Amino acid sequence: MKLLNLLEHEYLVGVTGGNLPPVTGSDRDAERKLTEILAVEESLRSAIIAQGLSILLRLLSPICPHITHALWRELGYGNDILAANWPEPLEAAIAQDEVTLVIQVNGKLRGSMTVARSLDKEALEKLVVTEPCVQKYLADGASVRKIIVVPNKLINIVVG
Repeated sequence: MKLLNLLEHEYLVGVTGGNLPPVTGSDRDAERKLTEILAVEESLRSAIIAQGLSILLRLLSPICPHITHALWRELGYGNDILAANWPEPLEAAIAQDEVTLVIQVNGKLRGSMTVARSLDKEALEKLVVTEPCVQKYLADGASVRKIIVVPNKLINIVVG
């Protein structure tokens, strides 16, 4: 359900921001996420599909009102899609517990790693030095001169 809420949030940001090309352009990403969502156990699948279709139809109703209205009625969600509330993703489901950080060595991209968002700077510095993409540059006897951390974005290791 968390992935469904994230997908809903991405579409809402695109639609309400008046930025339709990213909404229609991210269909492959949406398809990949929906495939992940449907890879759950059978008992949850029908409920997730029903909720997902309900959200999708409400999001598409301003863009293609006639077909969404017909599908809304056909799928048994009610008589009028316009009477349905605009979908609101759950904030708790959108909150990310982990963050993917870019790893740079001497200012050049060398890799990435996913860590807990709550990890402090000192623990992060110790962890990044153990990454294989960093160890490769420390193998020649070089030492770490400085570690620059941009919170929730990147880590740059200056090696010399």
